[in-house]
Amino acid sequence: MEEVNELPRAWVDHYTRSGFMLSDPVIRWIYSDRGFSRWSEMPMDDPREVLRAARDHGLVFGAAVSVLDDGPGGQRSFGTFARSDREFTEGEMELLHAFVCARHEALCPPRNLTAAELEALRLIKEGQRLKQIAYLLGVTEGAVKQRLKNARIKLEAKTGAEAISRASSFGLI
Repeated sequence: MEEVNELPRAWVDHYTRSGFMLSDPVIRWIYSDRGFSRWSEMPMDDPREVLRAARDHGLVFGAAVSVLDDGPGGQRSFGTFARSDREFTEGEMELLHAFVCARHEALCPPRNLTAAELEALRLIKEGQRLKQIAYLLGVTEGAVKQRLKNARIKLEAKTGAEAISRASSFGLI
C-alpha cells in the first residue's frame, strides 16, 4: 500500500534493468522469514551477485525487516536498508524493526469490522439511502446509522465518505 524508496537512483535503475528482484537473496529472506537481520548474517545463495552489484553502488552494509500478520491472507510489510560506512548496530536494527511495524499497523485494515458494518458501507457506496438500506436489511434507520458510525470509528475516518474510501482501498467493500 505504500512504497518509500530512498536508495540511490543509479542503484534503483541498475537493479530494475537487471531484473534482480526475483533473484535478490535479501528479498528471498524477507519472504521466508520474519523479524530483522543484517545482510551479512543471512544465509545467501547469490548466483547473480546482486549484493556485489549493491556494493559497487556504495550499498555495502545492509539490514532487512520483515513483518507478517498471522492467519490466512496475512499482510506482509518489509524494509531493506543500506549504508556504506558500517554495519547497523543492534539498537539501529530494533529501531528499523519498530519503524516497519508501525507503518505496517498504520496501513493494515482494521480486523474488527463486522459483516453488518461492511454491508452498510457497501450499500451506501452503491448509492442506497438510509431508508432503503434499513428496509433491505430488515433493521431500523437508527441501526444503520449506528453501523455506519461504528465502521467510521473503526476505520479512523472523520467522515462517512472517508470511511467508504478507506474500506474500498483496503478491499473490504
